[in-house]
Amino acid sequence: MKANTHFAFFDEGSKKEIRRATLKAVAIPGYQVPFASREMPIARGWGTGGLQLTLSLIGQTDVLKVIDQGSDESVNAVSIKKLVQDTTGVQLTECTEEADIIQSRHRIPECSLTKEQILVLQVPIPEPLRAIEAREYVTKNMHAEDDYSGAWLMLFEQIMKFGKTATTADHPVSVHDRYVMAPSPIPRFDNPKMDHSEALILLGAGREKKIYAVPPYTSVKSLAFDDYPFTVESFVGAHCHLCGARDVFLDELIDHEKSETIYQCNDSAYCIEQLNKQEKVEVESTYA
Repeated sequence: MKANTHFAFFDEGSKKEIRRATLKAVAIPGYQVPFASREMPIARGWGTGGLQLTLSLIGQTDVLKVIDQGSDESVNAVSIKKLVQDTTGVQLTECTEEADIIQSRHRIPECSLTKEQILVLQVPIPEPLRAIEAREYVTKNMHAEDDYSGAWLMLFEQIMKFGKTATTADHPVSVHDRYVMAPSPIPRFDNPKMDHSEALILLGAGREKKIYAVPPYTSVKSLAFDDYPFTVESFVGAHCHLCGARDVFLDELIDHEKSETIYQCNDSAYCIEQLNKQEKVEVESTYA
């Protein structure tokens, strides 16, 4: 005998509790709201926080996209999509523009998001001060007192050691000129996309039992000193070897046949979309 599951896996009481925490997170941008993180059919640390947000928000008419480090076809992304679809029956897509809810691990899509969309980011460590202070009650007091000297000191030490800030991902940001927030381990390249984003951005950490948010059109500034401004990863002179795209986040690969370094779009759906556009233009020009 197979028991019927609730729509979107959770019972209504669980979804309401997660939604209440989400509403508080939206009302206080960048503030980490504790919530009763549920046991999930995937291990903690593999996206349970983002998945709980998605399951609590998704409706029958919504269209879902899930990506993992830019890929729609990774094991993590496929498993999450399968669970959500099996418990909701919603439509899935790989096209960013068609999605109502986008759940992502470690990337923000290259396409600009709209006010009709919700971006859900999976977060392993939501506390930006954890590397400085291990005690939770101390970091809570630091946030309450607007004391982020430890975060600034961490960046200063990096400059002294490397001549620049050396955070390759998860570079801390200031939200609404108040709370310092960990933006999920997205590359520095994606930090500016959070600033005044039209889409609602929700961040969930299932293992740490925290939800926080960046409401639409909210100021998000990456921490930086005046004489050492914030910079993103540079791909000057590089382009995707498949679609030719520039000004996007690229993966560095090795062409083993030629023993050369090549680059490829990290966002696989964006790369395919560019290739389809190029093919369409070629076909239209051929038959013109």
